[in-house]
Amino acid sequence: MSRAGRTVVLSGFMATGKSTVGRLVADRLGVPFVDTDALVAADAGAPVGEIFAREGEARFREREARLVPPLLSDGVARVVAFGGGTVTIPQLRHAALERAIVVTLEASPERIVDRVASLSERPNLAAASPLERTKNLLALRREIYAECHARVATDGRSAEEVADAVVAAARAGGIAVPLGSRSYVVEVDDAAPARLARTVDALHPSSLVVVTDENVRALRWGWMDQALGAARAPAARSPLVVTLPPGEPNKTLASVARVWDEALGQGIDRNAVVVAFGGGVVGDLASFAASTLLRGVRCVQVATTLLSMVDSSVGGKTGFDHPSGKNLIGSFFQPSRVHVDLDHLTTLPDRERLAGLAEVVKIAVACDARLLATLERDGAAALEPLVWGAVEAKVRVVRDDEREQGIRALLNLGHTVGHALEAHGGYGRWLHGEAVAIGTVLEMEAAERLGLTPSGSATRVEALLARLGLPTRVSRAEVAAAWPFVASDKKKDASFVKLPVVTRFGEGRVERVRLEDLRAALTLP
Repeated sequence: MSRAGRTVVLSGFMATGKSTVGRLVADRLGVPFVDTDALVAADAGAPVGEIFAREGEARFREREARLVPPLLSDGVARVVAFGGGTVTIPQLRHAALERAIVVTLEASPERIVDRVASLSERPNLAAASPLERTKNLLALRREIYAECHARVATDGRSAEEVADAVVAAARAGGIAVPLGSRSYVVEVDDAAPARLARTVDALHPSSLVVVTDENVRALRWGWMDQALGAARAPAARSPLVVTLPPGEPNKTLASVARVWDEALGQGIDRNAVVVAFGGGVVGDLASFAASTLLRGVRCVQVATTLLSMVDSSVGGKTGFDHPSGKNLIGSFFQPSRVHVDLDHLTTLPDRERLAGLAEVVKIAVACDARLLATLERDGAAALEPLVWGAVEAKVRVVRDDEREQGIRALLNLGHTVGHALEAHGGYGRWLHGEAVAIGTVLEMEAAERLGLTPSGSATRVEALLARLGLPTRVSRAEVAAAWPFVASDKKKDASFVKLPVVTRFGEGRVERVRLEDLRAALTLP
């Protein structure tokens, strides 16, 4: 499933064929073509080489920063060939990744130098050794060029063949998670197991370890069978399947050890790929196991619950629970790809689906006012736009704070109290999303009493959660009984806790609050 009519941006180093290929792609898609170097030259009234010589690279980038954004925001679908350094401007790179499909064209340094007809037209290569200069610039930009929806090698391929690959990438679409060399794409579709087959083929795994649980194995294995059956990679024909007991009570080291034992018993090597096929529990366990097997093998997330689709499969948080509390042991380990197939929701119990909506509300309240307005207007009548909106909002946060040193902690809204309620209930009384819904209301009320959140905010959020069919209240006695788990929360800092607070809908900050002050603001007995 791809959002129709998105602009296609061709990125990559100079002389990788962006302009030639771009014209072919534009013709095939029936849209206009724009070359940003030509746009800048027309604006300056001089060739690119002359602009560099006369004004310097900084001034050239300023012109790009002024001229390129309208191409991404005017609602006109087109193919845009970026200059080799355009994506070095963070705001342009991020805007392109959010509003377009970015395809990076790649070529070897030797091929790039061979293609350069005149060094006077390529001032960045004006050096004693253009080849060494090319190698150095490619090394400097490697992490930046990796932030894209797809990468297409051009060596040994005709322009027509490269254009075919770009068109295929454009039609595949997806949501890019830009994290340098750890970048990946979240694919959103409906009843499309063949997309996972393409991922498996692209990764060329030596072996596949599919981690799932008993419920998913019983209800959704036909989808996985179709995906693996459509793959050409030999590893897809004989995957190792590790089937775990379902549910949060089994999110333990023993489950991780079972994945380790079966994978190592199979003799996997570092070219193996772990496929996490399930909800948040399976996703966390399987990706933690992947992060530690042989010091790290690749992992693909295939989310089967609404909660995992909009939240836990994206961002690289992994781990398992401890008797002292939830998710206290884990790692940050980004997947190679995430597959969200809405068809899995057809067999998801209603209670699980509703619980997933709590994470959509949380993301909207903390980070995306437009998504919140959509929820309040339409409810959950159409899940696809909610999934897209929630994933896009989370990606923006993860992009800016991958390891939760700052703003990403906003996504823990409702989780301080919510995790405590889950743990206190033995992970059987409340589903994760239900506990988050309750925790969001109680934490926002507490933040209001502490003067950190505008008055009336919690009431508005509670009304939305209740309308969606989620619980919003428990007795103060139950919260008090769960309080010891708050005191051992991973966000605790001495006698303080890092509490996400909403300063206005769609925005917030993380506040260091004394545990005793939070307890008082929760009006606990």
